[in-house]
Amino acid sequence: MIKMILFRKFRVLILMVFLVACTMHIMIDLLPKLEKRAAGADGGDGGCQCAHHPGRETQGWGKQRARSAAEAGWPNKHTLRILQDVSNEPSSNLTSHSLEKITVAGDRAESFRRMGPSAGKAEDHKSLIGDTSGGRIAHSVSRLSALFEHPLYKVDLPPLMDDDTLFNVNTDIRFYPRSTGNQGWHNEEGNEEEEEFSPTGEVTAESYPNWLRFHIGINRYELYSRHSPVLDALLKDLVTQKITSVAMKSGGTQLKLIMTFQNYGQALFKPMKQTREQETPPDFFYFSDFERHNAEIAAFHLDRILDFRRVPPVAGRLVNMTREIRDVTRDKKLWRTFFISPANNICFYGECSYYCSTEHALCGKPDQIEGSLAAFLPDLNLAKRKTWRNPWRRSYHKRKKAEWEVDPDYCDEVKQTPPYDRGTRLLDIMDMTVFDFLMGNMDRHHYETFEKFGNDTFIIHLDNGRGFGKHSHDELSILVPLSQCCRVRKSTYLRLQLLAKEEYQLSALMEESLLRDRLSPVLIHPHLQAMDRRLRLVLQVLAGCIEKDGYVNVVEEDIVGDTATHRSPGHR
Repeated sequence: MIKMILFRKFRVLILMVFLVACTMHIMIDLLPKLEKRAAGADGGDGGCQCAHHPGRETQGWGKQRARSAAEAGWPNKHTLRILQDVSNEPSSNLTSHSLEKITVAGDRAESFRRMGPSAGKAEDHKSLIGDTSGGRIAHSVSRLSALFEHPLYKVDLPPLMDDDTLFNVNTDIRFYPRSTGNQGWHNEEGNEEEEEFSPTGEVTAESYPNWLRFHIGINRYELYSRHSPVLDALLKDLVTQKITSVAMKSGGTQLKLIMTFQNYGQALFKPMKQTREQETPPDFFYFSDFERHNAEIAAFHLDRILDFRRVPPVAGRLVNMTREIRDVTRDKKLWRTFFISPANNICFYGECSYYCSTEHALCGKPDQIEGSLAAFLPDLNLAKRKTWRNPWRRSYHKRKKAEWEVDPDYCDEVKQTPPYDRGTRLLDIMDMTVFDFLMGNMDRHHYETFEKFGNDTFIIHLDNGRGFGKHSHDELSILVPLSQCCRVRKSTYLRLQLLAKEEYQLSALMEESLLRDRLSPVLIHPHLQAMDRRLRLVLQVLAGCIEKDGYVNVVEEDIVGDTATHRSPGHR
């Protein structure tokens, strides 16, 4: 009997201990939130207009870490959604949708479905890139302005039909940004009081967020028009929009972050890994080279100067690693890699295949870091993209060579293989070859196209971070597709000749264009000079082709203005 009583008392004691432990656990979880609420009620922020002091934040980072985790809360595995991305990694390229993203994907998809055919098509003519450098370039002597006034940069596209635009916008259904219930919505200028509404109180197509207008403007022939005002605004957004969420991009060989902005736009962030002066070490293979943020920025400007317009908009940005990455990320794996270096700088390294370790950590000064932000293309659920293996793909092996490296007649085989046996795809490859050679980019293993347009569309020039690695060396193997096939568009050939002239000069045009980026100078002078030298080599290869095969068999007519010429065979 006594044993029974003692046993019952023991069970009651165990139950009480369990209840006390649960109560303490709940209090510990609620305490940070209650403290935060109390601080807010007491005017903790107090409307203080004080400047941000990175040094103080660095010193208190260890104490803040536990508190910020409790305040922000972590999502469970069901709150993360799959999103598209603009990177061309070997693992992610084959399955473009295997990328991790924040839950905003559903909101963006719904935005497209509720949009309304002419929205975004009517665009005023403005300068292609807004001058964010404070007027450093005198427009009266601008080579860039003179270039864009040249007749070669005013060639009209064929009239756009419904099947030539990526999205057919329904004007009968309006897009209401506030209907999403997100209290963080702001107009693109950051001033809510000056938002413009139509007389009926509806939000017009011109009031759509700039990332959405960029997506609407994509067509069969280009990612954006030559004088698109949306491009100016989107580049500004990439630099100024508030970052609300950050997550690591999965499947990459090197660390890249997916950043979401307050207006639901998203961009791929590549942090600075090398200084401007550093070259790729001579013993590095092309597939283990660093991905450079300034190469992504310069590639966008080069693509625009060549009049390809096949690189998504990219802008440089100085990011606060504490406030704009660590404090807003819901990615536990990323958050756990933050630490303070012996020099008292904030560092992190994330998770990836290469260079994601304490030894290769990305460190701020003390918590500021440069990076490139590339605007996302439309979600794959809305605009599917097809991934193609580059016929001139390298072996990605330390000892083996690809077939094209040992067979001088390799192009004859490519010309008989779809989709290179018709249409403009082979000419697109030649354009991409010139583009890569001018940058020194050897890492072009795959490419993508929009599935809707079939084979009669352009190649999207994605993932250019391994360009501009060596200014002292010209990698002639990049030009092999051009020297083997001896094919080029007439418009490309004439523009290359134009850019080699003294009054324009590619290096001067690039220097002027890059001055408008927030991270200027983006390239050091030797890289600019290398582009002029490489341009001359491209023209020498084409001159040899013309001498060997004749002008009409090398240069493909494409600027007559007739629609058929834009879809003429890739070879004769």
